[in-house]
Amino acid sequence: MVTATAQGVWGACRFCGAAVSPGARVCGLCGADRPLAAAEVKNAPRSVRRRLALTWAVRVVAVIGAIVALAAAILPATLSGPPSIPDPLSTQGTYTLSPGAYTLLSGEVTGGDYVVGNYTTLDPFGANVLVAVYNTSGWANYLDHGTATPVWSLPAGATGRIIFTALYTDNYTFVISNPYASSTGVVVKVFVLTQYESNVGADGFG
Repeated sequence: MVTATAQGVWGACRFCGAAVSPGARVCGLCGADRPLAAAEVKNAPRSVRRRLALTWAVRVVAVIGAIVALAAAILPATLSGPPSIPDPLSTQGTYTLSPGAYTLLSGEVTGGDYVVGNYTTLDPFGANVLVAVYNTSGWANYLDHGTATPVWSLPAGATGRIIFTALYTDNYTFVISNPYASSTGVVVKVFVLTQYESNVGADGFG
């Protein structure tokens, strides 16, 4: 019998169909002995040829399936482009603040970029809120109940427009607070809208 070793060419495992290198006496994949030389495959017993054909067909289907699955996973992301992640300073919402409480928006602003928007108290009608912006160190002092000077603020009011420009890149915290003392029992509901705008090709905010 002619063997893969005698031929000096790559052969095939008679059991799993894997390629067997010249000189090998057993299949490196499944361990079966007596690999077939390339010339022997077409003259192998019918049962062997049928098993090899089935094995190769399964492998082809598996490879095609893997390619299709990979394409299905990659193609939608390729067509849709990079994911769009909303900026934390571009948002809107209605907040209910108990006396002395506050809500905040926080995010990085690149130097020269700006955040614009507006706010309005909904209930009680005409109630005031305070709006202030703190940089990283100022916000740390605020949390420590120390002297915290905002980099931008508005006087107490029932409605107002936010127009904040960052002089330098930093993480900024926008604080909207209820200025009324606990003894008043005044709970304020306020609507806040903000939009991060780049200073490159910005169209402004309406």
